[in-house]
Amino acid sequence: MTARSDAVARLTAHEVTGERSLSGSLAEVTLDDGRVVVVKRSGDPGATRAEAAGLRWLAATGTVRVPEVHGHDDDWLVVDRIPEGRPSRDAAVAFGRALAGLHAAGAPAFGAPPPDGPADAYIGLAPMRNEPGTDWPRWYAEHRVLPYLRRAVDQGTVRPGEASVVERLCERLPELAGPAESPARLHGDLWSGNVLWGADGQVWLIDPAAHGGHRETDLAMLRLFGCPHLEQVLDGYEETAPLAVGWTDRVGVHQLFPLLVHTVLFGRSYAEQALAAARAALAR
Repeated sequence: MTARSDAVARLTAHEVTGERSLSGSLAEVTLDDGRVVVVKRSGDPGATRAEAAGLRWLAATGTVRVPEVHGHDDDWLVVDRIPEGRPSRDAAVAFGRALAGLHAAGAPAFGAPPPDGPADAYIGLAPMRNEPGTDWPRWYAEHRVLPYLRRAVDQGTVRPGEASVVERLCERLPELAGPAESPARLHGDLWSGNVLWGADGQVWLIDPAAHGGHRETDLAMLRLFGCPHLEQVLDGYEETAPLAVGWTDRVGVHQLFPLLVHTVLFGRSYAEQALAAARAALAR
């Protein structure tokens, strides 16, 4: 047996009858009862623990669909495989309603991790600290924007003279953030690659960076990299939980966090997008 199949057998109490590698860290594994699961290997125990806790926290709401966690340890995570289908308008509307329900389930605080989830988590490949706070503008600046801005400056991806644009936006967040809202239960990394259109006609969410946050952040990330039938998703969302007036003017504010994460991970082109988003928000 390979180390991967041995881990899956141990975590699921089923023998492995087949494996198919999907990437260096991801594989599909067939169990002796015919089920196919996905197994992911992580280089950081905190990342595995955070993803498993996040999936369970989202599932506990009974709103959005997420893969079931079959087991995990410090190195491995085993979840359901989701057979993929094609995007549809009806599925998009239903997803929007479910996402509104997820957000309404709430969180103890902005930055609150899922129960049993670590404070030191991840968003994609980037470390993400879940430090609870009660005031969203201050928390967002201190724990979501400025840490990645500092890393980008240290890397040389954002030039020191450019950083002041983002710092000015952080200073003005109390006036730019819109009406105060209670902490929402966020997926936290809701780009289109983590939105699966299932063969069952439903939308499934994978790879969360779950935490308590502002609901507009999830919606802004859906817009950032495109999502099939996004307008129908938003229609379903607003039918269930109307958004505050002016939310579309705040999209750039909420996109600043993922753009800076991408700046740290992938370089200068995302820095330029982040700076453009900050300038546009300051100009409103």
